[in-house]
Amino acid sequence: MKISLVKSAITSATVSTMAAALLAGCASAPKLDYTDYAGEPVKSFYMGNFDGWSAVSRDQLVVWASFNKAYLLTVTGYCPDLQFAQAIAVTSTGNTVDRFEKVIVGRDRCLISEIRPLDTKQIKEDRKLLREQMKKPEPVPEDQAPEEQKTS
Repeated sequence: MKISLVKSAITSATVSTMAAALLAGCASAPKLDYTDYAGEPVKSFYMGNFDGWSAVSRDQLVVWASFNKAYLLTVTGYCPDLQFAQAIAVTSTGNTVDRFEKVIVGRDRCLISEIRPLDTKQIKEDRKLLREQMKKPEPVPEDQAPEEQKTS
């Protein structure tokens, strides 16, 4: 059994720089509901690389198995710190994650109860569209427009 751990040893200066970048990214990155992009449940998936993760709720998380492959995992068991965890681990057998594996959060071992592949292409397209929409200025109602711009 292999355990993939997502945690890095970096300096405090790097942490400060990364935190600022992440906060800036969070301010502009629109939030999407991953469940809208989830396909039918699958038995397992291959995870050669563990490219990241994000908590969705107290019993769901997204695991990125590569740049273009992500999975929505639903976990059962006692996993109260999932939404606040700084690092997690996912067990695998032969780089394959299935429903017999676990997500480890601190000392808690949360059993994987469901695995659903995500449509990452659609997620990226929707994020791009939302960012473009956020950049467009709101139209000003005619009754609030400056006098020069009003047409009679």
